[in-house]
Amino acid sequence: MRVSRRAQLSLRTLALAYLFVLLIIPLGIILYRTFEHGASAVIDSVTTPAAVSAFWLTIEIVTIAVVLNTVFGVLLAIALVRSRVRGKSIIQVLVDLPFAVSPVVVGVSLLLVYGNAGWFGTWLAEHGIKVIFSVPGMVLATIFVTVPFVVREVEPVLREIGTEQEEAAATLGASRWQTFWRITLPAIRWGLAYGVILTIARALGEYGGVSLVSQSKPGESQTLTLLVKSRYDNLDEAGAYAAATLLMVIAVVALIIMTVLDRKKSNV
Repeated sequence: MRVSRRAQLSLRTLALAYLFVLLIIPLGIILYRTFEHGASAVIDSVTTPAAVSAFWLTIEIVTIAVVLNTVFGVLLAIALVRSRVRGKSIIQVLVDLPFAVSPVVVGVSLLLVYGNAGWFGTWLAEHGIKVIFSVPGMVLATIFVTVPFVVREVEPVLREIGTEQEEAAATLGASRWQTFWRITLPAIRWGLAYGVILTIARALGEYGGVSLVSQSKPGESQTLTLLVKSRYDNLDEAGAYAAATLLMVIAVVALIIMTVLDRKKSNV
């Protein structure tokens, strides 16, 4: 069915208006309120000890989550595509579970498993291991919500490239590691990079699950998202906007990198 030019313009205008109302206006207001008192006030707000600690803790959690989900995401994608795994459909559902389950539910689940009254809580406490209300619990919550991205970006690429080159390498005497490093990894590099950037962007904004397993102590267990909430609750709106803008800038940079990689992938 051919759509008239007037209908195309109407649909485009409607889509842009929708994005303008839901995204551009709120983000514009945040930027306006952030720099309302000048750039120096923003710099002072994001360089306080609490803000610096929250920034580096966020980077630490994101780094751990990205590394682990990248390694296990690639392995899981290869297992789903290249191996005959029993219950593959169940594994596929489990991979997509974080898309369907609220992060708050994830936090509650971690409390039930690793909390003081949880399944492993008593054993962990006896051995001096603290998961809940500490960095390990925050890392676990972040890992859970970012599990699908690498798997879902790498899996279709593996299906597309097939197994011919890998089989040829094996015939020529290459080991599994050599085949992966020289054949498989270069073939999936763009999908992998895309999944990593999506994982970073999602991990940066995680709040629901992390908020339940963190004490949110400034300078100790407070990420940037928790810092924004804490400052807003304490009526420090300027500080909350400044922290939110910092978080937004990091996420935007990650998305720009993702867009560039997507274009390079299309040109390959």
